[in-house]
Amino acid sequence: MTMQRSKPNDPWALAGRQRADLLITAGTVHTPNGEERLDIACAGGRIVALGDLGGWHADTRLDANGLQVLPGVMDTQVHFREPGLTHKETLEAGTRGAVLGGVTAVFEMPNTDPLTLWRDDLRAKLERAEGRAWCDYAFYLGGAAVNADELAGLEQLPGCAGVKVFMGSSFGDLLVDDDTALRRILAGGHRRMAVHAEDEARLRARRPLVEGSGDVTRHPHWRDVDSALIATRRIVALAEDTGRRLHILHVSTAEEIAWLARHKERVTVEVTPHHLTLSAPDCYRRLGSLAQMNPPVRERRHRDALWRAIRDGVVDVIGSDHAPHTLEEKARPYPDSPSGMTGVQTLLPIMLDHVNQGRLTLRRLVDLTSAGPARVFGIQGKGRIAVGYDADFSIVDTAARRTLDNSWIASVAGWTPYHGETVTGWPIHTVVRGNIVVRDEALAPAAPGGQPVTFLETP
Repeated sequence: MTMQRSKPNDPWALAGRQRADLLITAGTVHTPNGEERLDIACAGGRIVALGDLGGWHADTRLDANGLQVLPGVMDTQVHFREPGLTHKETLEAGTRGAVLGGVTAVFEMPNTDPLTLWRDDLRAKLERAEGRAWCDYAFYLGGAAVNADELAGLEQLPGCAGVKVFMGSSFGDLLVDDDTALRRILAGGHRRMAVHAEDEARLRARRPLVEGSGDVTRHPHWRDVDSALIATRRIVALAEDTGRRLHILHVSTAEEIAWLARHKERVTVEVTPHHLTLSAPDCYRRLGSLAQMNPPVRERRHRDALWRAIRDGVVDVIGSDHAPHTLEEKARPYPDSPSGMTGVQTLLPIMLDHVNQGRLTLRRLVDLTSAGPARVFGIQGKGRIAVGYDADFSIVDTAARRTLDNSWIASVAGWTPYHGETVTGWPIHTVVRGNIVVRDEALAPAAPGGQPVTFLETP
């Protein structure tokens, strides 16, 4: 008889001996069953047991008594600016900020220099991330007229988060503002396609309204409701014609939400913390261009509509749209000041504060930041706390009060629009594939060990 040997670091062999690499004890754990007080055993980067694990041995123990253990938060829209724009952000600093904020995986956008359009561009980003990323990662490929015929193959490459299309607010080959090119891109693949929906022609026509004004409060007037609604209706109609599924990013208007609620068969919806938290004109008067984003932060009625859409289930995902610029760049006179703000590190604290204020439940937040991204993008092994899944956890204290400060922000840009704001709810520990990367709010001494996110073959 041949004796079968277990593979090195086989998590199931360790589970059979009731031994774990990491044992998380006594936390309130958010499983598919709801909130449960139980222990979690992790081995080989996966969850191998849940329950009363008092008889288990572990190399490392983490006491979660009094804390909420959430499935790892995923931020599916970040701009980490590398390569080419590393004076604003880097993969190392961006992912370091992510884990300090309780985020365990990110999807990074293609508007770098060079643009992420081809196989070699994706490979170069994956090589840059290896050994430098604190959390798991995937990279979007830009959908463009120049690569439309190759996208069906490109979107299946390992480490690819999918295809991202900019209908406005971009440059060079990434800007796609005509229907012929959009149809080719939509027809050139099968995975859900992410879209920045602003109508470029309308934006160009309306820019003279703010040119030379120096008045950033005019930002939502220039990039008005119709700029977003026209583009959203166009791309959804084209997607219905071609049979493609869409993910509309950073929806910012009441009108879009009302229209998208009637077109959910093929379309998923993202909103951002800043559109849920800030409102015009107050944010521009307080923060100036630090509140300047595309699409803009708008008046309170739009913010209220986004919250209704969360309660109604229309919104599928919350993404930060982390898009930093330096303070020097932000100080340029409007409208030459660039749009974008930091957000990956503050996503979870800001949303936990909304939970504390009763605007959504912790269960709904888990759906928007863990289960939702896994469902929308077909992410393998993430999005829930269950045996066999990746051991990714955002462990938070929902009663902790902290004041957000620029000095806490890891981004190369070094600032947050929430500087000085006090929030209730805070990430205490962050665990990525069974490795404690943040413990007691401090970065672990171990080297970054993030890995590429894996996707289902036919998401």
